[in-house]
Amino acid sequence: MTPTTTPPSQVAPTPPATPAAQATPAATATPAAQTPPAAQATPAATARPDATGASGRAAQVVWAAATVALVGVGTLRAAGWLFALCLLAAVVTGTLAVTGGRSPLGMLLAVTLPPAATVRALPWAVRGLRDNRAASSGIAVGRVLTSVAISAGLLTLFGLLFSSADAVFADLVSGLLPDISVPGTIGWTFRLLLIGGGLLGAAYLVSRPPNLDDLRPGPSRPAHRLEWTLPLVLLDALFAAFVLVQLTVLFGGSGHVLRTSGLTYAQYARSGFWQLLAVTGLTLLVIAVAARRAPKATRTDRLLVRVLLGALTALSLVIVASALYRMQVYADAYGATRLRLVVATVELWLGLLFVLVGVAVVRLRATWLPRLVIGTAVLALLGLALVNPDRLIADRNVDRYLQTGRLDVDYVSGLSADAVPALARLPEPMRVCALSRLAADLPRDGLWATNVGRERARPELARIPVHTTSTYCLGLRY
Repeated sequence: MTPTTTPPSQVAPTPPATPAAQATPAATATPAAQTPPAAQATPAATARPDATGASGRAAQVVWAAATVALVGVGTLRAAGWLFALCLLAAVVTGTLAVTGGRSPLGMLLAVTLPPAATVRALPWAVRGLRDNRAASSGIAVGRVLTSVAISAGLLTLFGLLFSSADAVFADLVSGLLPDISVPGTIGWTFRLLLIGGGLLGAAYLVSRPPNLDDLRPGPSRPAHRLEWTLPLVLLDALFAAFVLVQLTVLFGGSGHVLRTSGLTYAQYARSGFWQLLAVTGLTLLVIAVAARRAPKATRTDRLLVRVLLGALTALSLVIVASALYRMQVYADAYGATRLRLVVATVELWLGLLFVLVGVAVVRLRATWLPRLVIGTAVLALLGLALVNPDRLIADRNVDRYLQTGRLDVDYVSGLSADAVPALARLPEPMRVCALSRLAADLPRDGLWATNVGRERARPELARIPVHTTSTYCLGLRY
């Protein structure tokens, strides 16, 4: 019997073991089969790190640290308005710490996730409890509740006995326990629901993290060179003319303003600051749109982008300096207030943004800029807390009173306890009138509401006479 032989053309050749042959596109195996096991097991090892060189996990840790710092401002400073701003910022940084969004669109979407996550977390938590109860190794929810109830009963019984036995221990317990009144119970219930809902939503996002890193707007059609060059050239010329006027005002002083505008220097500062603040914000928007639409294919296009947007950025920095100078003059004439300090801080932050934008324009890359926008805003807020704004405002107004004899006692007495050390420098009877309202409104802090600013103010406020009346201080507004 003649053995059957297969023609050489029908024999499947053995694939070579070289990496190049394994990567040929003509192979009929599936992509999963072609991918080496090591590459399948560790996809994150080849992921592109973010623009700062830190991984996405490191960025989330930074956002988490910023959240803790912002919430901690409430323990350090007594100014409630400052703590409210820090809480709003902490919501943003806490969301970024959980979701890890890095692109502009991803960060914007991340801010909208907490309310939706809290609602979606409710059925998720119910399913988890049901599954835990059905599992043979799990602890039944009823047993946990029973254990909590027994613990609460024992602590209440023995706590009452120990409190009746020792007055110092009773005072400690009263500081630990919340207010039992109806308004206090409603307030604690609302806070528990708010904090519990936030933690539940955060747990849901951690267990099912959304993919926000790949969310980026689609590429836009580059504009024609004339379409964006002509508006920017004209805008640069307008900014240059305004900056020349501002330099004349800055170097000419108050005499030049009085001669040319017919206004006092304070009126001139007040009339222009808000317009310059709006110009600063709109300029950032113009630069963002122009940087996105401007073509960068050729060397000439890239040079035009750097020159025109760079000039606009540099001129905007002069406008920021002019706005800050106007606010300084305004505060010297009418006194420092919280609004004026916050707006000046915002203007300083915008100036820092223009510096960052200038760097991005020179490099023609801004992937790192969105995170630094939020990061610098958080740093500006923490810096404001560090300088102790209410005390800074009080110091400015006290110095102004010692120089001019003018002081709005009604305003400075409405500041927080952080301002007490500065207001204590006032001579009598201004000192008593400025501090009497603060002494009357100072709350009694328990352990849960301990505040460094109020604790430092208590010794000074304890020396304020209790007989001081508002009628006595009514004529001391200025």
